[in-house]
Amino acid sequence: MTTTLLPNPSSNFTAKVKGYFLAGLLVLVPISLTVYIIYELFLAIDGILKQVVFVIIRESFGTINLRPIPGVGFVTLVLLILGTGMAARSYFGKKLVEVGDRAVTRIPIISRIYSTVQQLSQAFFGEQREFFKKAVLVPFPGPNMWRLGFYMQDVRGEIPEVLNQDVVAVFVPSTPNPTGGYLVFFAKSEVIELEMSVEEALHMIISGGTVLPKKKRPAPMMLTRDHLESLQKKSE
Repeated sequence: MTTTLLPNPSSNFTAKVKGYFLAGLLVLVPISLTVYIIYELFLAIDGILKQVVFVIIRESFGTINLRPIPGVGFVTLVLLILGTGMAARSYFGKKLVEVGDRAVTRIPIISRIYSTVQQLSQAFFGEQREFFKKAVLVPFPGPNMWRLGFYMQDVRGEIPEVLNQDVVAVFVPSTPNPTGGYLVFFAKSEVIELEMSVEEALHMIISGGTVLPKKKRPAPMMLTRDHLESLQKKSE
């Protein structure tokens, strides 16, 4: 005599509740974190000039019962950056920037800090910015161990001459914070170029490998007259 086990209604209910809860987390967690990060960034940027603007208004119009208005510092900073950019692109602005650069580079300690920050700014915000050009695989920290990296440029000058081979510069980021990492010089033959984009590689690094890039769909084949004739001959 065989007995059949009937499904337990309470276990089905628990499974459904658990599924609903996990589905809710999948929806709410990304939204909540995105809103939180944007809010914190807004407060940080707004706080740079909010108090300064409030002091200027108070000194200009006298003592008034007015508290710092949220968003005033943010708007002021954006307008200041736009105004500086417009001025720097004018003829006199370019000359003024050149004079300022020459003056700062003559100061012993400040010149090194300024030049480093200027090069980083040009890499990230310049019109010719190509900081991370493509995603690559590199043998790091040793052979048979592969890490995601970002190809930066072909190296010229002393380094390839000393090594007597073609060398490329690759930034190997850490997980889950890709802002930290290592600048490593690899032989060009050791670097494997990937099809995934830089953004997809960053998502993979930040997620610790849980977010994988989507598979690329093969490009549709264009049928020419020669292809059609060959297909007809094969069908005959």
